[in-house]
Amino acid sequence: MAEDDLCVTRVPIFQGLTRQEQIEVARFARPVAVAKGETVYAPGRAVSRLLVMHSGQLKISHVAANGQEQILRTAADGDVVGERAFLTGHRPDHFAVALEDSRMCVFDHGDLSALLRDYPDIGLRMLRTLSDRLTSVERLLAAVTSSDVTARIAAYLLDLPAGAQEGAPVVRLPMAKKDVAAYLGTTPETLSRSLAALSAGGVIELHGRRDVGILDVEALERAAVPR
Repeated sequence: MAEDDLCVTRVPIFQGLTRQEQIEVARFARPVAVAKGETVYAPGRAVSRLLVMHSGQLKISHVAANGQEQILRTAADGDVVGERAFLTGHRPDHFAVALEDSRMCVFDHGDLSALLRDYPDIGLRMLRTLSDRLTSVERLLAAVTSSDVTARIAAYLLDLPAGAQEGAPVVRLPMAKKDVAAYLGTTPETLSRSLAALSAGGVIELHGRRDVGILDVEALERAAVPR
């Protein structure tokens, strides 16, 4: 992979390194490509590697005994998958499946252990990333356990990575609306109605099927608090 397009430059846990250190770390990375629909790993499988998303998207989900799938999260450009297994040694209890053709940089855990000894800041940033993810999960859990569907949707939008368009934050739904609805424990029709209500209230602006402009962040944060 070209030095001007390194996986490590996209990931928060490596961004505290100098450019030369990033190039050194990248030498341990192995590029992997997966096709849409391909299973990257399954429950119980030994995962002795850390996956760094370079492009594309993975769906992390759990399948219950009755066959019902619960989407836990999605991983896109710059996200890391497998850090829990690395830190705890536990085998995963979930699936990782490509939602689209994806490219990843893969670090074997043996190499990553050596890198953590040489660059301890990586470990601190990894823990910080897990802490941030836990905060997001706690906020969404508070919303999901309530009967307030709008709160669930608002919390979800706030936790999506945001870009900018004409000075306003814009987020992109990482999945089809039916999958987002399933993730939030509601129906596609209710999801659409709630998004339309937030749009009518001047809180968000809908752009096409998946892009959502956030016009009033404070109002969205208030909406994320269950009533």
